[in-house]
Amino acid sequence: MDALTDLKAKYLSGISAASDEAGLEELRLAALGKKGEVSLKMRELGKMTPEERQVAGPALNALKEEIDGALRAKRAALADAALDERLKAEWLDVTLPGRPRPQGTIHPVSQVTEEVTAIFADMGFSVAEGPQIESDWHNFDALNIPPEHPARQEHDTFFMARAEGDNRPPHVLRTHTSPVQIRSMMANGAPIRVIAPGRVYRMDMDQTHAPMFHQVEGLAIGRDISMANLKWTLEEFCRAFFEVEQVDLRFRASHFPFTEPSAEVDIRCSWAGGQLKIGEGDDWMEILGSGMVHPKVLSAAGVDPEMWQGFAFGMGIDRLAMLKYGIPDLRAFFDSDLRWLRHYGFAALDMPTVHGGLSR
Repeated sequence: MDALTDLKAKYLSGISAASDEAGLEELRLAALGKKGEVSLKMRELGKMTPEERQVAGPALNALKEEIDGALRAKRAALADAALDERLKAEWLDVTLPGRPRPQGTIHPVSQVTEEVTAIFADMGFSVAEGPQIESDWHNFDALNIPPEHPARQEHDTFFMARAEGDNRPPHVLRTHTSPVQIRSMMANGAPIRVIAPGRVYRMDMDQTHAPMFHQVEGLAIGRDISMANLKWTLEEFCRAFFEVEQVDLRFRASHFPFTEPSAEVDIRCSWAGGQLKIGEGDDWMEILGSGMVHPKVLSAAGVDPEMWQGFAFGMGIDRLAMLKYGIPDLRAFFDSDLRWLRHYGFAALDMPTVHGGLSR
């Protein structure tokens, strides 16, 4: 029994003096491991007489449990000490003011989309949305675009791949948001007043064009809507968007398959000193296309052209952002450059409203 007393004293003192987990693990293996001293003593029980086992067995079990308990207690103490040291190093006064964190900014395209939406909402237009992958019928046929039109060729439009033997009409990445107008009229009929902002896709890429860009189109259908209503609407929009008192628009005759008559719209401006000023000067700048909705388009959407008429217009959101905020290269919109975004971006809570101001 003296040997057990010595083992107990040896390991309990070693455990008490251990300063880290590694040293504690060495003591555990030396005492209770497969070849540890206490484990070897346990194996000797089989060589003892029954009377000796009755005395040595309980003593060995008690020693094993005591050493194991001391190991667990010391391990917990070491963990607590390590936590205390870490907490001292990570001390934080929660009463101190918070540290300023980098703030995200709103992309100019998103900002201008919100500005455009706010202006037209103030004039009674609601926002309509539609799929970016469109049927050939919605994107072209319903808009009176003939089969031979250049826009329906693969050098201008992204056509979706079809399985071999699939003879169904093709689908395309929409080339404009005009299909949204068709879907809105089919769903809601007339009268109707909507704008359709969203992404559109065309095979083009340079300083002022991108294969994916953003567009907003407007549609107003009523009993007696005329070009005069279109002119007033666009003047009010330009006045609010560019935040100027005076706006002078010029309508030039043009041709679009989905409107008749059709007109390109220019706005009076000045480029004096390389700076764009809207509403003054002797220069003119094209900003959008417009016209009265073609009767065939109304018929395709289920609206009777004998009873209803209206106007439509379309403009590029990216181009509006470039003009208003002095952004020289369209390609920068898609570069994901955080420095550019911090320079041109907008505060997340700077929500544009007509009465409160559209931009900073």
